[in-house]
Amino acid sequence: MSESEKLTELAKRRGFFFGSAEAYGGVAGFYTFGPEGAALKRNVESSWREQFTTKLGNEEIEAPTIMPEPVFEASGHLDGFDDMLVECPDCGESHRADHLIEDNTDIEEAESLPLDEVEGLIADHELVCPNCGAELADQEVVDFNLMFETSIGPGKGQQGYLRPETAQGIFVEFPRLKEYARNQLPFGITQVGRAYRNEISPRKGIVRTREFTQAELEQFIDPESDEPPLEDVRDVEVVLYPATEQEKESTEYVEVTIGEAVDEGIIASDWVAYFLGVAQGWYESVGVDMDRFRFRQHLPGERAHYASDCWDAEAELGGDWVEIAGFAYRGDYDLSKHGEHGDDSFTVFQQYDEPKTVERAVVDPDMSALGPEFGGQAMAVAEALQELAETNPDAFEADEVTVEVDGDDVTVDTDLANFSVEEQTESGEHITPHVVEPSFGVDRTVYTVIAHAYTEDEVAGEERSFLGLEPGVAPTSVGVFPLLSNAEELTDLAHDVVDDLRAAGLSVSYDESGNIGRRYRRQDEVGTPFCVTVDYEGIESDGPDTVTLRERDTTAQLRLPVDSLVEELSAVRDGDRTFADLRETYETVEPAEA
Repeated sequence: MSESEKLTELAKRRGFFFGSAEAYGGVAGFYTFGPEGAALKRNVESSWREQFTTKLGNEEIEAPTIMPEPVFEASGHLDGFDDMLVECPDCGESHRADHLIEDNTDIEEAESLPLDEVEGLIADHELVCPNCGAELADQEVVDFNLMFETSIGPGKGQQGYLRPETAQGIFVEFPRLKEYARNQLPFGITQVGRAYRNEISPRKGIVRTREFTQAELEQFIDPESDEPPLEDVRDVEVVLYPATEQEKESTEYVEVTIGEAVDEGIIASDWVAYFLGVAQGWYESVGVDMDRFRFRQHLPGERAHYASDCWDAEAELGGDWVEIAGFAYRGDYDLSKHGEHGDDSFTVFQQYDEPKTVERAVVDPDMSALGPEFGGQAMAVAEALQELAETNPDAFEADEVTVEVDGDDVTVDTDLANFSVEEQTESGEHITPHVVEPSFGVDRTVYTVIAHAYTEDEVAGEERSFLGLEPGVAPTSVGVFPLLSNAEELTDLAHDVVDDLRAAGLSVSYDESGNIGRRYRRQDEVGTPFCVTVDYEGIESDGPDTVTLRERDTTAQLRLPVDSLVEELSAVRDGDRTFADLRETYETVEPAEA
């Protein structure tokens, strides 16, 4: 079996994830996380919150997953949130055109190509429908908007959409969030929640779905003055795949430190570089294999409509490189757009160190003349004149000026505008913050952690498969077994151990069925780092009661006092101790795997 097939089989059998509503035939792109998967996902989310919310000093919100249409008109998602669709002429199945090219040619990145070029590649490579084998040459490739449409309220109601990203829930609340931040930049807002995209062809299990979880940070900055603490990550080593390398015939990765990447101009934004460094450490901490991990820069035609630069964190999965996070410099696009369309202020007032005297172009329109001439548009005309004075004061040197009001050009005598340049004393200015966005796919990260943790070896002459999950994210912290299920003295102590471990916040699985080797294998497959066995040797000694502690990866076993168990396992889970530390402290015993 391939890696993907092995993981899918394991995921279903052990309760990590499986297709939703299978009793009713299921729907592609929707998955249920079982007990093990839900626990692993929660632990990954908790780890992300600890790093990107708590440690970085940010705040978290939770916004609705359905938002009204004007939000997405302002954000540009209604016009620019598309994937390439090609439809089979025989069976009618729809496919991602760029994915067909990537899966069947040597082209690694087809998403950045124009539609006509994609059509040409499909014809040149004689690509066929994966569903029925029909030829796709000469079939039109079109843009397909990924937004899920819905109605808010009874009847036709108000037009709305399921959010395609959690970011807009942060941006639309900026006028209130800036107050909580006391109008002081920089500040960051995080959100972990569900997002929805009507994928053309969901695939690869939970890698590409129609409902998924995102963990996003929107960092609001003053681009003129705010700098990240780059020194914190300057020495972090990363593997980069810049756009300049991707465009060469013979490509190579660039292995550098974050500091070197900034100094050499490989990463243009200090803020993006900073978050790449932070993310590198976090991914390693949750168990992503750094030998199967890279940061790839978006090609110019690939970048989202809001991004001036973007890098993806990518993981190698089954021979393919898969995006698991994106790091975008969004500039002031989002807040400016919502400022244009919304009814609130999306700027921040920045106080000067000392008041400044400046010259300002102003108008004082003669409303007694504008009113009769323009009627209900008079105020809009006056506002347009002021905007023109600020942006192009030279326009008022002519006898007439022309401004745009409600899409129409309006001409006004310059004398009626009463244009002048005045000296004004200002204590500060309103600026539109720029946004830097690290956006993480939680489901894809979970899949990556499982795939990179999957290991096969041999123990006691038997083949074994296990998940080498990090203790901090493993669904279950420890399995507890009485050696014999019919020995009351063993089961009583085992239950006491379970109670103590759970009281300390450790996730515990109790198992007394089958021989001890099979119980170990069950825990190995779901990634449980440690197993505790209560045996007669531990309760019949003259000293305090002891148990054996088995480590998953090496199957090595130690004998520990029961009274030390909670403290030691808590320290290992929290990263304060390792199993190697325990081996230096406690007696090693021969493993019992039969």
